[in-house]
Amino acid sequence: PLGDALAPTFAAQDVVTVMHSAGEDLEAMAPYLPDGPHTLFDTQIASAFVGMGLGISYRALVAELVGAELDKGETRSDWLQRPLTESQKLYATLDVVHLHPVHAILSERLAERGRSAWHAEDCARMKRRASQREGDPQPQRGVKAAADWPMEKQALLRRALRWRELTARALDKPKSWLLEDVQAVDLVGNLPATLASLDDRTRGTRALRSAQRQELFDLLHRPLDDAEIEATAPIVGHPVGEAKRAINDMRSAVDTLAAQLDLPPGLLCARRSMEEFAMTKTWPEALEGWRRGVLYDRLSPLLPD
Repeated sequence: PLGDALAPTFAAQDVVTVMHSAGEDLEAMAPYLPDGPHTLFDTQIASAFVGMGLGISYRALVAELVGAELDKGETRSDWLQRPLTESQKLYATLDVVHLHPVHAILSERLAERGRSAWHAEDCARMKRRASQREGDPQPQRGVKAAADWPMEKQALLRRALRWRELTARALDKPKSWLLEDVQAVDLVGNLPATLASLDDRTRGTRALRSAQRQELFDLLHRPLDDAEIEATAPIVGHPVGEAKRAINDMRSAVDTLAAQLDLPPGLLCARRSMEEFAMTKTWPEALEGWRRGVLYDRLSPLLPD
C-alpha cells in the first residue's frame, strides 16, 4: 500500500519534509500518512516570516530566491489521467527540484530574524489540522448567517456540516459537491418534511446520491440530545457597537505590532480571531502559542466592557 511506502521515509524518520503551501497536500496524504510527515517545513509560511508577504506563489518564490523561471504550462492539465505525459512528469520534477536551495535560504533568513521556532510551530499546527480525522469539530462557526439561531438549531447545523465532512472524505469528493453552506443553512432552517422535498431542494448537487440523501434526511430529523447541544460552540455573529469598536482598536494594535516585527498583519492575527476574542472574551485557540506571548497583553485591555 502507498502508506507503507511513504511512512518509512516521511513519518518514521527524523527528516524534514519541504513543501510549499502544504495544507491541501497534507489532507490528500492523510489517508496514507495519518499524522503527516515527521517534520514539515512549509516554504510559503517561511516566506511570510522573512518579509516576502502572505501567499507568495512557488513560482515567484523560486524566481526571487534561486533566479529560475518555472514553466507553468501544465498547471491546468488533467492530473487524474494515467499514465502522466512526459511533459507532466517534467513539470512535476521541476516543481520540486528547487525546494532544497529554497529551504536552505529560508532557513538561514528565519534564523537571522529569530523566527525559526515560530515557523516550526505554525508548520506543526498545519500538520495537526490536516491530520484531524473528522475535520473541523465546530464547522458551524464559519456560518455567520446562523449566529442568531437558538442553540438547538446551531447544534443541528453542526451535525449536518460534520456529516458533510465525513461523507466527503469517505467518497473522496469536495464538500461542496455534497452540500453548499447555503444549502445546509436552508435545510436546517426550514427542515424538509419529506425525502422528495429534500431531493427538490438539493437537485443538481454532484455527489449527493440517493443513499446520501437518505442519510442526510434521517440525521436532520433525528432528535438532538443535551450533550450534543452542549458540545456545540456558539456561532460568533457580526460585531456591532462596543465589540465593533474594540475590533477596530485591536486591528490598529495588530497593524502597529506587525510593522514593528516586520510580519504581515494577517499572519500575526487574522481578523476572525479578533472578532472571536472581542465577542466571546475567550482567547482563541488560533492565537495560542507564540501569538499569545506577543498579543495577549496588547489585546486584552481593548476588550469591550
